[in-house]
Amino acid sequence: MTASRSDFVTGGLISTVLVANRGEIARRVFATCRRMGLGTVAVYSDADAAAPHVGEADAAVRLPGNTPAETYLRGELIVEAALSAGADAIHPGYGFLSENAEFARAVQAAGLVWIGPPIEAIEQMGSKVASKKMMDAAGVPVLAELDPTEVTEAHLPVLIKASAGGGGRGMRVVRELADLEPQIAAARREAESAFGDPTVFCERYLETGRHIEVQVMADTHGTIWSVGERECSIQRRHQKVVEEAPSPLVERIDAMRASGQEAVAERGHARPARMANGHSMRERLFEAARLAAGAIGYTGAGTVEFLADEQGDFFFLEMNTRLQVEHPVTECTTGLDLVRLQLEVAAGGRLPAEPPAMRGHSIEVRLYAEDPAHDWQPQSGTVHRIDIPSVTAEFDLLERAGVRLDTGVVDGSVVGVHYDPMLAKVISYAETRTEAARLLATALQRARIHGLVTNRDLLVRVLRHPAFLAGDTDTAFFDTHGLSTLAVPLASEADEALSIVAAALADAAANRVAARVGGGLPSGWRNLPSQSQRKSYESRVSGVHEVGYRFTRSGVTVDGHEGVELVELSPERVVLSVPGERGPVRRAFTIARYGDLVCVDSPLGPVSARRLPRFSDPADQVATGSLLAPMPGSVIRLGAEVGGRVDAGQPILWLEAMKMEHTIAAPTAGVLSALNVTVGQQVDIGAVLAVVDPDDAVNENQEQ
Repeated sequence: MTASRSDFVTGGLISTVLVANRGEIARRVFATCRRMGLGTVAVYSDADAAAPHVGEADAAVRLPGNTPAETYLRGELIVEAALSAGADAIHPGYGFLSENAEFARAVQAAGLVWIGPPIEAIEQMGSKVASKKMMDAAGVPVLAELDPTEVTEAHLPVLIKASAGGGGRGMRVVRELADLEPQIAAARREAESAFGDPTVFCERYLETGRHIEVQVMADTHGTIWSVGERECSIQRRHQKVVEEAPSPLVERIDAMRASGQEAVAERGHARPARMANGHSMRERLFEAARLAAGAIGYTGAGTVEFLADEQGDFFFLEMNTRLQVEHPVTECTTGLDLVRLQLEVAAGGRLPAEPPAMRGHSIEVRLYAEDPAHDWQPQSGTVHRIDIPSVTAEFDLLERAGVRLDTGVVDGSVVGVHYDPMLAKVISYAETRTEAARLLATALQRARIHGLVTNRDLLVRVLRHPAFLAGDTDTAFFDTHGLSTLAVPLASEADEALSIVAAALADAAANRVAARVGGGLPSGWRNLPSQSQRKSYESRVSGVHEVGYRFTRSGVTVDGHEGVELVELSPERVVLSVPGERGPVRRAFTIARYGDLVCVDSPLGPVSARRLPRFSDPADQVATGSLLAPMPGSVIRLGAEVGGRVDAGQPILWLEAMKMEHTIAAPTAGVLSALNVTVGQQVDIGAVLAVVDPDDAVNENQEQ
């Protein structure tokens, strides 16, 4: 920026910024504000009253209620909060009202600075239907939009998309015409819940496209930057999971052009004919992004998204008139603080003629509280601990190879059902893509994340997968390489068993420390041989583990683990010597306890298990065929009636949680003997929603 930067900081145009958002993005904006000497104001729902972003702000204003519709989607309440707290500017973050033109208009009408693009640009890009037509007229390549009422067999497969939003909400792939109407209805419900607008449209679905986007930054003086491209092709439910800069596809296509390959590209793909005109794929992407931004008089930070094929051709998808979740990878590869640039542009600052050149490689993963192995079920509850020891920066630029963390949760944070279950963004930067992937995978594997099931193991396996390392990262990555394989825990069954042995020994040490009598003696020690002591644990991965162990004068013996020797023992740390291929190998385990939950971390991989009581309570038994709520949520629809016959996999009911719909299906064929919920009812995790009597059980009862 020019010398106007000092005027911006000291001249009084902006002195205090309210962030109309929550969690990680609020903390991210606050971090830049603090570095610039600006005041900060948070808003919070009742569910977020104890959230870190609230405590970090200079002032915080309550938005009564819990759901987005009651709180973060109430623009008038947010404007009132800014005025009452003395803020003179509002940063919308991303999601919620960040692309809502009426909210931007209300902010400006109240005399506040809107840290975002012109209202007209938001309106023009706010409808994906209208924006595609505008980009087509401007000469940007687009995929044809389809009216949902006119889709035929010839159009299939198609992608249903919400016109007013993104992030995977309101998106459905339809491959059978009979599924079109119910999927449109479901997409409309999700879009209404997430964005307040049920409008959806259809477009041709490319099974194996590459998702490439260009970060743009424009000032009010006519300068438009294409800052750099990102690739975000690895997605689940059409929501990005892994993002990186620069794009492996763009790097490969342009490297081919530079090497003079004329006909056949790597993996047998023909080189695009348009490459012969002297323009690289990156140049064409940047020019298309500048053309899109210029066509609507854009200012501030924005992202132009494209769907590309392996030949380097691309089509406009949408323009996000806000900061993106994945903006840190661009910051790491350019050295730019994009939030600072947003603030300076909003204050009238001028961009230099050209952006800085990209350097190195950066990869970001989204760490979610979800279970990939069970249809990506979102999780809720307490994050007892989140610690990534190798982090070198938080919400800040990386000047050298390292790992950055942007998170909205800390130890003790509660993940509720009202918002997206993303825990953190973990970002690596290095000179090469291979090193960046290795740094990030290692950081994630060594992280201590206790309390909730997450997608951490899946992310590590993706980052280490040969196809990922080769840059083969299209939108069908999980289908191509098998989610069931990628979602396998990092710890093997044998490693998990050894980790639970360590947990049992550590628990024995903890019991000794807590004992009022003989606390200094080894647990279970006898002068003469005796039976093994036993502890039982249950893992979500492999079920029940029963550990039998006996302390002796020389150490410990563990049933079924010959050759395992105890080297070090405390309630929090166990070191075991275990047989290796060429001799004993020492393995260190750290143990943490939260009630009956035991978390064991080691280089073998993280393991979590619950201690089982010595005697079970019959009242805790769950009837065979019971459908348990996989998460807290609200029942929005029923699909069967009590007494009716159901098939295995048939939807029984639908839950809404974390802004997504989740289908609860019959585990087996049989008769629906109980339905314990009604539409609109809130349910807790583990609640028995319904019971299906399996066919075998029905037949046995009839015979009796």
